[in-house]
Amino acid sequence: MPTKRILCFGDSLTWGWIPAEEGVPTERYPRDVRWTGVLADQLGDGFEVIEEGLSARTTTADDPTDPRLNGSAYLPSCLASHLPLDLVVLMLGTNDTKVNFGRTPTDIASGMGVLATQVLTSAGGVGTVYPAPRVLIVAPPPLVDMPHPWFDLVFEGGQAKTAQLSRVYSALASFMKVPFFDAGSVISTDGVDGIHFTEQNNRDLGVALAEQVRTLLA
Repeated sequence: MPTKRILCFGDSLTWGWIPAEEGVPTERYPRDVRWTGVLADQLGDGFEVIEEGLSARTTTADDPTDPRLNGSAYLPSCLASHLPLDLVVLMLGTNDTKVNFGRTPTDIASGMGVLATQVLTSAGGVGTVYPAPRVLIVAPPPLVDMPHPWFDLVFEGGQAKTAQLSRVYSALASFMKVPFFDAGSVISTDGVDGIHFTEQNNRDLGVALAEQVRTLLA
């Protein structure tokens, strides 16, 4: 039986950022601690998990501090380079709540819709005949209180916005007829910085997503 290939496309929550009370500098959780690694271990033989996390990545917003962070600008090339793929897991939106973007939860969901459409229309790649993969939209868990004043300013209003992402992403997924998972249903944001995951958060999310992936790719 061919190996099922799963691409996980996200931000620092997917990259494996270790939360620090002072914000930065930080390091990355080891492979077996990151939720993507837990997912791969839970799925076992017959599955391959590909990590595509970039800290501070947005759905479709151009960040004036770094031109690399617009997810929609990179995703089409990313998909073509990794085909064939069976499933793409999209977990983004936290960084879209930064105050300088001025985005509403519905704006952020629209950005997620762009990414999902890019996945669903990615058939062919470059000189190949592979079909487009399926997509799973994941709402990240809401932000909580942030002890560092800079994070608190950058994400001003972000707690309220991220608390609505599950509802608007669920509605989007229903409209697009694609599966949806609310990460906040199994974890909260427990890292000391109020943004990122603890080791236990990573494990719980990886285990929960493994169940979702098995069902989708059965």
